Amino acid sequence: MSDISTQAPELVERIKDAFDEMVVYKDLKKSNFISSFKLPSFMRDWVIKRFQNDEGEINVDGAVDFIKEFIPKKDEWNSIKDRVVNRNETVQFLAKISINIDIGSQMVSFELPDFGLGYKDTIIPRDTWESCYTELLKSEENWGIVEIGYQFPERDTERGRIKLVSFRDFCPYIVDLDDYKYAREDFTLTEWIDILLGAADYNAAGYESTEQKLAVIQRFLPFVEKRINLMELAPAGTGKSYLFGQVSRHGWLVSGKVTRAKLIYDMSRKRDGVVASRDFVALDEIREAEYMKDTEIQSALQAIMENGAYRAPDNHEVNVDAGIIFLGNIDSTVMNEYQNMFTELPRPFHQPQFLDRIHGFIKGWSLPRMTDDLKVCGWALNSEYFATVLHALRDDPSYRAIVDELIILPKGADTRDTEAIKRISTAYLKLLFPNVKTSGDISSREFKKYCLKPAMEMRQIIRMQMGFADEKYQGTVVPEFTIKEMEEE
Repeated sequence: MSDISTQAPELVERIKDAFDEMVVYKDLKKSNFISSFKLPSFMRDWVIKRFQNDEGEINVDGAVDFIKEFIPKKDEWNSIKDRVVNRNETVQFLAKISINIDIGSQMVSFELPDFGLGYKDTIIPRDTWESCYTELLKSEENWGIVEIGYQFPERDTERGRIKLVSFRDFCPYIVDLDDYKYAREDFTLTEWIDILLGAADYNAAGYESTEQKLAVIQRFLPFVEKRINLMELAPAGTGKSYLFGQVSRHGWLVSGKVTRAKLIYDMSRKRDGVVASRDFVALDEIREAEYMKDTEIQSALQAIMENGAYRAPDNHEVNVDAGIIFLGNIDSTVMNEYQNMFTELPRPFHQPQFLDRIHGFIKGWSLPRMTDDLKVCGWALNSEYFATVLHALRDDPSYRAIVDELIILPKGADTRDTEAIKRISTAYLKLLFPNVKTSGDISSREFKKYCLKPAMEMRQIIRMQMGFADEKYQGTVVPEFTIKEMEEE
């Protein structure tokens, strides 16, 4: 397994030169002390970097003290409230925060969702708001060091509130996409694939082949392109829940129960659900998911996957850029795209009109079960930086323009097939060749092999499963898309 002594020194220096402060030494076995605090990887890397020297050695005592002081557990919340409300202290800690601006009163309040603190019990004083509104408005939810205190009621008819005293952004740096794109020039494709894997906590040296590595990278597609809908079925233990739930703060993993109000739209509060504020929503363990039996959730998901919007019964429209990802574990006897793999799945997955809106399928059984040998050990990109870059790349339209120019549509191509293949190809282009600026910057051979061909294969599996769901779709195939340069050569 790759470690600090066996990782090629020349490659390590090039990674450090290219990404500077965004590189961290990751050893998931030696940093198990952080795992006990159940931090997501983007937060873990932030803490490690804070207490790591240039040789990659961690000041364990300093890191532990910091975590204990600034990252409280949920069962410590009552103690924090007591200090704030009854002892008139201010308390600082790292938390996820969202804000609400009341149009009528102009009052700004905040929510700490991980601790159950809602808007009705909070306030952001005007002077505090003026000092940190830029950071608090960066996205729907933001991570940072919050400092809270207590605002006593001025009149008997008023109620006291927890106030925000200060806020420092968790991500103090600004991502320069041009620097990231330019850095790609310093590495071969093989090296770049390994860099991507390390950024998401995988040890590239633990995989048997490039094909296995690329199978993992399929999971990154919804991180980097808007409204990619995917499905992955796999044996247990291949790490899909970890990747979708821990690597990016811009995604959301549903494991267990979820309500329509939380997921799609809360009619009572007139508030959009998480699909409206995240890059992707991964629905885990779909075979046992009771919410997939809810016809309103089914129709809402179908509308979102098709149009990126859902109109609620009160006529409110929820606009969505998130990809919807369906994850499930299935028996090894049905891990075969040439047979019906969905027999034990909920009803929507037996309906071709629902399946047709899923752009591609990931064969999770192509991935090995996670072992210690597959956990990163070496110099790698900070997961927070990596996830932030992929989030920013979602807003770059230049890659889709390149894909539109390169791909020649076959006569009579189905619109959903075309859109699925172009979206997936665009995501692959962003991931593997972020440095391309024009169609001439990538060879037709590389584009076909690493972008178009895998996109077509992922879509074809969905087509075959539609045929098992309804015989009128049996035998339908994704048409053969070709490439402009290849036609001209």
